[in-house]
Amino acid sequence: MIDAPSSTWFTAGPHWHWLIVLYFFVGGLAGGCYFIAALIDILGRAEDRPIARLGYYVAFPAVALSGLLLTLDLSRPLRFWHMLIERNTFAPMLKPWSPMSLGSWALLVFGLFSFISFLGALAEDERVRRPMLRRAQWSAFRAVRPPSPLGTIVAVLGGIAGMFVAGYTGVLLAVTNRPIWSDTPLLGMLFIVSAASTSAALLMLLAGRYGWEGSPGVAALQRMDGIVLALELVVLIAVMVSLGPALRGWLNVWGLVLLIGVIVPGVIVPLVLGWRHRGRRAAAFALLPVLVLVGGFLLRVVVIFSSESI
Repeated sequence: MIDAPSSTWFTAGPHWHWLIVLYFFVGGLAGGCYFIAALIDILGRAEDRPIARLGYYVAFPAVALSGLLLTLDLSRPLRFWHMLIERNTFAPMLKPWSPMSLGSWALLVFGLFSFISFLGALAEDERVRRPMLRRAQWSAFRAVRPPSPLGTIVAVLGGIAGMFVAGYTGVLLAVTNRPIWSDTPLLGMLFIVSAASTSAALLMLLAGRYGWEGSPGVAALQRMDGIVLALELVVLIAVMVSLGPALRGWLNVWGLVLLIGVIVPGVIVPLVLGWRHRGRRAAAFALLPVLVLVGGFLLRVVVIFSSESI
């Protein structure tokens, strides 16, 4: 066990393991990819809509996987519905004061929006064979994609829900009475910017498989990722400053992982590559997204396990 000073008295650790790490990471990708897709749909150009479809194709399976990971981590997975339904009255159970309750409902709501947008993306994608429904029936789902009024409403509300899912995990940690987690109010912001950077990186990586590296939409994604990575570095520094004496909890192997696994290869190197190859983006296209994704995953590993080890 590692001793570290903290500004709070703390309880025993929740003993979270890899399922929760994966849940935090995949949930961030789900929310971030949906938010970016909605942003492209509402503010982007018509030729960028294929990239938005990629975002919806990622968001729905990712949020479904997030729910599965969270359920499997429960001591009694078959009772997962107790988070949403009161077991005696079978009435909906929402506790606004509980981050876990809010998070469970947010996953459900976001899952609904991501599923609707997933169907809308399938209806619009001419490359996808749709034998289950007639063409006219599939075409009706196009109404849930912007620029239609209904599609715009779905994209806005789904994007808000997605960002909530991406960031609430950090807030959940901050209100948990554990060292490091409870010593800074900035974990929610850190997880949001990390979700945005990893989601942009994943969409860039997927776009590369379709040969879209040189498209204006992907170039805009790269610029966005650079801005968000710079913001992530600022937020990371702010987190470390805000930890105060509890920062000693990272003066160990976890701090080393944070430095050589997250900050340098996952943030600084992609920033430098993006700046040096901004006129020749293809040179850094394959490496940059992978570094960002690995760094985003390791960030969650450090944040969760460093507190568990104290």
